Amino acid sequence: MRKIAFVSVLALFACSESEPPTITAPEPPAIELPAPDIIEASMPSLERVWLTEGFSDPEGVAVQGETLFISNVAGEGNAKDGEGWISRVSLAGEVLEARWVEGLNGPKGMAIRGDKLFVSDIDAYHVIDIPSAEIENTYPIEGAGFMNDVTVWQGGVYASDSATARIFQLDENGYKEWLSDERLGGVNGLTADGERLLISTMSSGSLFETKGDGELTEIATGMENADGIAVLDDGSYLVSSWPGQIWHVSSAGETTELVNTVDQTIYQNDLTRIGGLIIVPNWQPGTVTAWRVVAD
Repeated sequence: MRKIAFVSVLALFACSESEPPTITAPEPPAIELPAPDIIEASMPSLERVWLTEGFSDPEGVAVQGETLFISNVAGEGNAKDGEGWISRVSLAGEVLEARWVEGLNGPKGMAIRGDKLFVSDIDAYHVIDIPSAEIENTYPIEGAGFMNDVTVWQGGVYASDSATARIFQLDENGYKEWLSDERLGGVNGLTADGERLLISTMSSGSLFETKGDGELTEIATGMENADGIAVLDDGSYLVSSWPGQIWHVSSAGETTELVNTVDQTIYQNDLTRIGGLIIVPNWQPGTVTAWRVVAD
């Protein structure tokens, strides 16, 4: 018995001097996690509310209260023929005054500040007193070639010149060049959105933003001949483009065509949001359409 005990002690001692055993933990069983739900933003659609006929190459829209002002080019967009005019229309689509102000050339974009209506007209702009319906002043813009959209942003009036890739700041007494950038080739639509001025271009079909610091940030591109811009409640956009498209642009810059009336020869020009309505003049066939945005 003593001999056996001694051997056992030696064996124990030998084990204590050797490397400790390696302990390998068993691998945990694989756990299959369910795939995450993919939530896609709903794509809105447009539902027509009304359509009014009887215009002549309508292009721009401005609103004051319950009244829409619609510019009628009435001919070629760059013809200085004195044939253009402005119509007054109700928000329900009723023509209140077909020829409210006449004697313009190719009136296009318009914007209202106070009781003055600013109207772009080829290489000039007009200041119209709304209460009297009188043209108070007309200012030729040196070097301008195709004055287009007009908007009011942060108290200032701004107008695009599609021919020279420039944006001008206007007032009742004159103008100054505000922004010039080669990326603004065919600059067209202007829309105010808080601290941002949204800008569309025809050459690249892009939607840009600027905060007035001279910098441009591209939001989306690929919308050939982009024109009017509207901002929707969810932060996405609608953009019209020649000759007959209306695009949805997500906040991430993804573009989807919502309306295409090219085959019907229905042009989609300036696009303006007024509350729950989207107002679009149709150069051809001489109509103005009001749409409602429907969320799917």
